[in-house]
Amino acid sequence: MSAPQQSAGYRTLGRSGVAVFEQALGTMTFGAEADETTSHAIIDAYVDGGGNFIDTADVYSAGRSEEIIGRWLAAHPAEAAQLVIATKGRFPMGAGPNDHGTSRRHLRTALEASLRRLGVEHIDLYQLHAWDAITPLDETLRFLDDAITQGKIGYYGFSNFTGWQLTKASQLAERHGWNLPVTLQPQYSLLVRGIEHEIVPAALDAGIGLLPWSPLGGGWLSGKYRRDVSPTGTTRLGENPERGMEAWQQRNADPRTWQIIDALTGIAEERAASPSQVALAWLAAQPAVTSVILGARSVEQLRDNMGAVTLELDAAELESLTAASAPRADDYPYGAPGIAQRHRNIGGGR
Repeated sequence: MSAPQQSAGYRTLGRSGVAVFEQALGTMTFGAEADETTSHAIIDAYVDGGGNFIDTADVYSAGRSEEIIGRWLAAHPAEAAQLVIATKGRFPMGAGPNDHGTSRRHLRTALEASLRRLGVEHIDLYQLHAWDAITPLDETLRFLDDAITQGKIGYYGFSNFTGWQLTKASQLAERHGWNLPVTLQPQYSLLVRGIEHEIVPAALDAGIGLLPWSPLGGGWLSGKYRRDVSPTGTTRLGENPERGMEAWQQRNADPRTWQIIDALTGIAEERAASPSQVALAWLAAQPAVTSVILGARSVEQLRDNMGAVTLELDAAELESLTAASAPRADDYPYGAPGIAQRHRNIGGGR
């Protein structure tokens, strides 16, 4: 399958015909790191900058993110009509045994609640926030197909699926004649490139567009941190140095981190761009990427990040960043010897 079609800052939403801006507005900060006034200002700035694709989830701030977006949509009906809205369901929204997962029961409740919080009758892209090892996959996919038929969602996609999960879901839907998935949200950045081993090839094979989250590695690729200098202040790591997968000590101790940042800041200086813009431009140029999800806690952050849309890195710059950030892999199956086994010389020979 071919990669998403693209033109003048817009790309197709995976295999669909829907045009979305190459940068999506991620809203995990809404209702948490950004209050409602700031959140609405961020949406204003995103739309003013040409953006038309907003991504949220029911679990973001326990539903408050969707509610904040819903009130903005209600106050801006003309602009709202041009937006593509995406949300997700899967994670717990209550303490009960059926308050999470991808069963028909939970997804029906979750979807109806998201529609209500957003104040809409239809969601353009509904995504499974993660794999569910308990619910039969055919139950989940049939629910999503029914939701499309009922007009409650336009398309569906996944988040945090592995390569085999993505392939299994795509092939199962095709075998039953159900609507096919169009997108996948993985973590992807110059710092986190492991998805290139299996997930990117699986997405390309299925015609699925990638919507990378954490494209700046939790702030590491913004150029704001310094080697061996513990972060402080109102940054994600300044507020919580042990924050999740981007924790300070682990990444600071890894020479690869600073190898990537050095290459990134060098190009940024040469191009009079911010490190964030260079990192985002590299990611947008990768195969299968439909739209890079921006997570901003301020209008200033968002505007800087949106500047990446007009930054086109040349082949040498792309290669420099690609080489500096090469993902680690054992020789088998993802290192050079393993890769060599998956190809052959059409002309023969040993």
